[in-house]
Amino acid sequence: LKVVLDAIFGAENFRNEIVWQRTTAKGLAFTRFANNHDVILSYTKTQNWIWNEQYTDYNEEYVEGFYKYVEERTGRRYALDNLVNPNRDRPNLTYEFLGITRVWRWTKDRMQKAYDEGKIVQTKPGNVPRLKRYLDEQEGVPVSDIWTDIAAVGSQAQERLGYPTQKPLALLERIISASSNPGDLVLDPFCGCGTAIVAAQQLERHWIGIDVTHLSIALQKNRLKDMFDLVAGTDYAVIGEPQTMGAARQLAQEDRFQFQFWALSLIGARPLGADAGSKQGKRGADRGVDGVVTFIDDATGKPKRALVQVKSGHVKSGDIRDLRGVIEREGAVVGIFLTLEPPTRDMETEAVSAGFYTSPGWQRDYPRLQILTIANLLDGATPKLPPSHSTFQQATKATPTAIQNTLDL
Repeated sequence: LKVVLDAIFGAENFRNEIVWQRTTAKGLAFTRFANNHDVILSYTKTQNWIWNEQYTDYNEEYVEGFYKYVEERTGRRYALDNLVNPNRDRPNLTYEFLGITRVWRWTKDRMQKAYDEGKIVQTKPGNVPRLKRYLDEQEGVPVSDIWTDIAAVGSQAQERLGYPTQKPLALLERIISASSNPGDLVLDPFCGCGTAIVAAQQLERHWIGIDVTHLSIALQKNRLKDMFDLVAGTDYAVIGEPQTMGAARQLAQEDRFQFQFWALSLIGARPLGADAGSKQGKRGADRGVDGVVTFIDDATGKPKRALVQVKSGHVKSGDIRDLRGVIEREGAVVGIFLTLEPPTRDMETEAVSAGFYTSPGWQRDYPRLQILTIANLLDGATPKLPPSHSTFQQATKATPTAIQNTLDL
C-alpha cells in the first residue's frame, strides 16, 4: 500500500507511518509474534500542509514526581522551574533579584510582575528564585508515531454499533484534529459506519462520506440522527439513493440485496442475516424475515420486535399469511410487509384479519400486520409503531453543529 501511495502522492510527501496498538498481545501466538496493531500511513498533497500538534495527558507517576507542589488556596499542582538563562553572555539580563544576581531569562520588569502575581517563589532567603509551572497550563505529552493510548471498540463499549470494522471515535478525532482546522473538508471514501464523519461533524469540519452499500448509508443516517439530530435531505444531502419509483425498480433489478437494505432503511429496520459491512444478504435464523425493528413500550424494559419482510417482485395474499405465521412462530408482536408492487385486495383483507397489537405503555392499538409500498414510503409514510423504537445500537448523543455535508453512494 505504501508503494501505491508513494506513486499517487509522491514519496516526498510521505509524512508518517503511525503504529496504532489496538489491543494488548494475545497469548495464542504460538508460531509468530502477536498481531495487535494497525498501520496508518500519513501523506500530504504538497509540501505545504496543515499540522496541529496533538498531546496526551501526563501519567500519574510523572505528575506525582514532577508536579509535586500543591497550592493550599487553589489546589493547583505546580512544579518549580529554572529562571536562569543558559546563555551567560547577556549583560542586559544580568541583575540582582531577591538578593540573587544571575543572568535571568526575563527582563527585571517582567520578573517583578510575575513575582507580584505569585508566579515566582523563593523557598527561603538566599535560594535562587524559581518559576511556578502549573500542571493545568501545560498541553501534555506530544503524541509520537506509536499510539498505545486508544483502545479498539470493545464488545461492551458504549460507542459500539455492531459494525465489524468500526474504529474508535478517539482515533479519527486525533487524525482529523491533527490534519485540519474547523471549517475544512474531510473526505472518507470508504466510510462504513461513519466514524470519520461523526468525528468531522463533532470537530466542526465539513465532510463527504462515500460507501457502496445501502446498509452502511442507513447506519450512518441513524447515527447522525441519534448523535446530532441531523436529518437526511435537510441537514445533509444523500446522493445515490433512489428518489423515484423508477430508480427503486432499477435498484431491485440490479441487486435485490441492496434493494432490500435500502427498503429496510426507509423504516429504520435492522437487516437480519447480513454483516453491516457486507454487500450481500441472506436469510437469517428467522426464516422469511429480512429485518427487525425493536422497541420497548412497557415497564418491564423487555424489547419487543416488529419483523419485516421485503418483496421486490410479484406479491400475493399467501405472502401475508406466511408473514403472519412467522411473527407467531418467532413471538413478534407486529409484522411489516414492504412491497415494490401494489398489494392485492386479498392481501389487504388478510392483513386486516390479523387484528391489532395493544401497547401497554402507550395504551394504543397498532395493526398487527402492516403493508407499506415503496411508493408510500417515498411519499413519507411510516409504520404504525410505538414511538420508542430503534434499529442499530443507538449512538451516544453529541452537540449538533450547523454544517452542510454529503453522504454518497
